[in-house]
Amino acid sequence: MTTASHPAVPAAPRRRHPQLGPPLLVPVLVYVALTIAYVAVNASTPQPTASGADVLRHDLDHAPQIKVGAFLLVASATPLAVSAAVLSRRLRALGITAPGGAITLIGGALAASALALSGMFAWTGARLASDASPALARALADLSFATGGPGFSATCALLIAGVSVPGLLGRLLPRPVAVLGLAIAVVGALSSLTFAVYGFTYLVPVVRFGGTLWLIATAALLPRTRVRSHE
Repeated sequence: MTTASHPAVPAAPRRRHPQLGPPLLVPVLVYVALTIAYVAVNASTPQPTASGADVLRHDLDHAPQIKVGAFLLVASATPLAVSAAVLSRRLRALGITAPGGAITLIGGALAASALALSGMFAWTGARLASDASPALARALADLSFATGGPGFSATCALLIAGVSVPGLLGRLLPRPVAVLGLAIAVVGALSSLTFAVYGFTYLVPVVRFGGTLWLIATAALLPRTRVRSHE
C-alpha cells in the first residue's frame, strides 16, 4: 500500500521591517540644552570690539565662569556631530544619495569642530595670569569668537542646506520648515563676511538660535522611512 506524497508547502516569506536607525531627537535636545546653558553662563562676554585690557580684566574676574562655559561649548560639539551623522544616515535611508547626506555630515563635523575650538580658546584665555599681555587676551578672544561665531555659522549652514534642499525637493519636510532652513543657510554663508566687515556680526545669532530651532523642528518632523503609495 502506497501513500500519496503531499507537496511541501512553501514557507511564508518573512516580512522585513525597515531599519529605522538611531533616534534623532535625543542628541538634538542634548545639544540644545548645552547651548542654552552656555549662553546663560556666558551672558557677560565682552564684545569683539572691547579692548584687550577689558578682555583681560573680564578673564581674570570671571575665570571659573568662563571655564564652565568652555566646558559646555566643547561638550555641545559631540551631540551636534552625532546629530549630523544621524541626519546623514536618515537621508540615505530615505533614498537621498550624495551630495545631500555628504554635505550634512561634513557641515556637521566642521560646525562641531568650530564649537570645540572656540571653547578651547576661551578656556585658554581664562587661564591667563594678571601680568599677561592684554594683546594676548584680545587675540584669544578673537580666536574664540571667530571659530564659535562666523566660523560656526558658515559651517552650520552646510549642515542645514544639506538637509533642507532634499527636504524641499523630496517633500521630506513641511515646505515652511525646508524654506526656513534654506534661508538660515544663506544667512550662515553671508555671516562669513564678518571676517571682512564687522557689521555682519548680527547675522551670527540668526544662525545660532534660528538654526537651533530649525534643528529641533527637523528632528521632530523628518520621517524615518519614505511612505510609498500603493497603486
